[in-house]
Amino acid sequence: MSHADGTAASTTVTTGVEASLDGSVGRIVLDRPRSLNALTLPMVQELERVLLAWVDEPLRAITISSTSERAFCAGGDIRQVRQNTLDGAESASLEFFATEYRVNHLLAASRAPVVALVDGICMGGGLGLSVHGAFRVVGDAAVLAMPETSIGFFPDVGATHFLPRLPGEIGTYLGLTGARVSAADAVGIGLATHHVPSAGLGAVADRLAADDRPVELVLAELTTAAGESELVARRAQIDRTFDADSVDAILDALRGEGTAWADATIEVLESASRQSLDLTLDLLRRGADLSLRECLDLELRAAEGAMRTPDFVEGVRAVLVDKDRAPQWGQSRYQGMTAEGHAVWSGAPAVP
Repeated sequence: MSHADGTAASTTVTTGVEASLDGSVGRIVLDRPRSLNALTLPMVQELERVLLAWVDEPLRAITISSTSERAFCAGGDIRQVRQNTLDGAESASLEFFATEYRVNHLLAASRAPVVALVDGICMGGGLGLSVHGAFRVVGDAAVLAMPETSIGFFPDVGATHFLPRLPGEIGTYLGLTGARVSAADAVGIGLATHHVPSAGLGAVADRLAADDRPVELVLAELTTAAGESELVARRAQIDRTFDADSVDAILDALRGEGTAWADATIEVLESASRQSLDLTLDLLRRGADLSLRECLDLELRAAEGAMRTPDFVEGVRAVLVDKDRAPQWGQSRYQGMTAEGHAVWSGAPAVP
């Protein structure tokens, strides 16, 4: 491999991340398959280092892919964040979140178009690595979701920016319920820009490196129809029931629908952390009028308080540690948000 000017390419490998230059294409490969590429602090630190090092490279594109057939990225290593809370080491978690959010912003601001190649599980931090780039290519098995309300947290990694910008109230629905999005759904609502059959997804980075034409022309030749989106087909019902500024009003609207989908959605919302639902809705409504940078700053402030609450510790225990899927939620400590965008908490240190 070589640089565009013919000099030798550099390759960097660290735990979970491989980065290399292939001509005019920068390649990032997530390689922590046993953990579904869940992001650790060393991984996001390496991603930040690589992206900063490539700022001055004359790259045509940056591709992000995975060695795992099961997952692009299952999110952040939230179990470690919980353990940090239990150990009184919240500063390590703040370093993780702050670094991860800087990576999200670097991807969005990259002069070289970022091409994410997503198949299998893509949740939480996985969307943060994919959705902010110019091109989001999904394979047949792609499953996208922001399921944070089920673990006592909230959709972050810039979700407070990209979810409110999806059609209608689909982003509100996805953020509150954590509903899973198929490849067809992702293309239909704009989370993905292209669909390539899973069998051909692995060759996209090679094709981009070998073809000097603009990225959009190369991808256009590889793209196939993703199929009909069930989420798009349900948009009118979602808009009707999630167009409110309180969780109680959304629940009332769902009860008024009297359909199987509405009943199932009520069950999902009532099983989630109410603290997380209220915080998430406030963040999504505020994020609709903010830049990505402002949203990431808002999320970092919210994360500092949320990770210290009993609901977060309990939610991660139930879903990711003991895996009994039976969280015992406590009383919500979220008291609302100030005009300046600071979450207010009771019984926990205030966000500075």
